[in-house]
Amino acid sequence: MFFTINPFGNMNLHYSIWPVLIYPYNLPPWMCMKEPYVFMTLHIPGPKGPCHDIDVYMRPLIDELRTLWEIGVETYDIYAKQNFHMRAALLWTINDYLAYAYMSGWSTSGKLACPYCASNTSHCRLSHGSKTCYLGHRRFLPFDHVWRNQRSQFDNTREIRLAPKRPSGDDVINELSELR
Repeated sequence: MFFTINPFGNMNLHYSIWPVLIYPYNLPPWMCMKEPYVFMTLHIPGPKGPCHDIDVYMRPLIDELRTLWEIGVETYDIYAKQNFHMRAALLWTINDYLAYAYMSGWSTSGKLACPYCASNTSHCRLSHGSKTCYLGHRRFLPFDHVWRNQRSQFDNTREIRLAPKRPSGDDVINELSELR
């Protein structure tokens, strides 16, 4: 998240704060998003966002979550009035596309920006703007969809390719093993 802090509106200063919030989803749905149960585990202050250094800020939180997953901690249950061994898991993160790149390590710019398509991303470089654009989104439509045949509405091509298959865990590991 990006917040601009200027409490009285009379300063020409912008300040960035990235809060990292945790919501416990083992509560009933009507409670888990309420203020008393939201934990701000850290906030990253500065004149601009953390960019590629977000892993430095997140390291202590990741270490704690890893401990909660692998070892767990002894915790007191106030309702049952007894201790229990608690474990926790990170289910998902919610962020914009830019923060997704920072959090996952996947580049969301350039030729291979689509994390779903990966090396099968359809891209081309605009001749006058030097920008990368992404075409081929019609291949995710059903094969008999009318937009697949509409040339003039898109890039003057008919889309005959099928959507790329979702990579399996083994495919991802094989692709990563080729990296240095």
